[in-house]
Amino acid sequence: MTSSADAQRDLIAYLDFHVESGVDLALDEAPHDRFQEADTPAPTLRRTAPARDAPVEAARRALPPRDAVSSRKEAPPAPEKAPSPPRTYGQSASAKPEEAATDARARAREVGTLAELEALLADFDGCPLRFTAKNLAFSDGNPAAKLMFIGEAPGADEDRVGKPFMGRSGQLLDRMMAAIGLDRTMAYVANVVPWRPPGNREPTIQELAVCRPFLERQIELADPDIIVCLGSPATKAITGTKDGILKARGRFYPYAMPHRTVRALATLHPAYLLRQPMQKRLAWRDFRLLRAALDGKA
Repeated sequence: MTSSADAQRDLIAYLDFHVESGVDLALDEAPHDRFQEADTPAPTLRRTAPARDAPVEAARRALPPRDAVSSRKEAPPAPEKAPSPPRTYGQSASAKPEEAATDARARAREVGTLAELEALLADFDGCPLRFTAKNLAFSDGNPAAKLMFIGEAPGADEDRVGKPFMGRSGQLLDRMMAAIGLDRTMAYVANVVPWRPPGNREPTIQELAVCRPFLERQIELADPDIIVCLGSPATKAITGTKDGILKARGRFYPYAMPHRTVRALATLHPAYLLRQPMQKRLAWRDFRLLRAALDGKA
């Protein structure tokens, strides 16, 4: 059963989606002079019975009684109309999710640089999110850095700019990095899903499966020494853990690449910290652990 809080959150997300799409005002079909309407009293309406046309009245009298009509055998209901097929965008988008994921894995293996991978994603039509997002938010920061941050998916600001962590969450992430002596020139930043889901909803399992091969190839090409998973979706996608983020955070997990295994640290997403400021103390512990790992002390 949906609670009132869930319904209110869904309504706000629905309104935010329209605002982000450019809908900010509802208009009638014809213009109204609101100043004249305010000065002119509303006319008094009187209900009058419409005059019956003579042929219509005669036809009405010729109808059989209601009892006779109701006693007749009712006609069988008309067969339901078959639903229209969903709208698709090209061959890859019309494929099943598992087929799109297989196609994504085959294409990801063909690229040899991060620039080629970004160009491939810009033309990839196997994920429906590409057609609802404004821009591809592929990465930010230094791809040669040995530290890589991975979040969940772009938000409205990231979708507009075309880079991950550009809004309030990105500003908090910058402050968190600065607290341990880092900035974006010392880290590479990406997301599990490079396109913004409508209304900032969570990516579906199918969307995550289609985008996963590209993320794995992105990590392999960036070749970081340490990965920081920001939030539960990124942690589960990278580590495979089933634990919630509050249980998983503050721990290093092994992440296997084709040529070596690196460490992945789970921590809280900056967007979560903006909603729950009291949990910043936990993130501070995680970032101190990250600093020690970068210094070779953990």
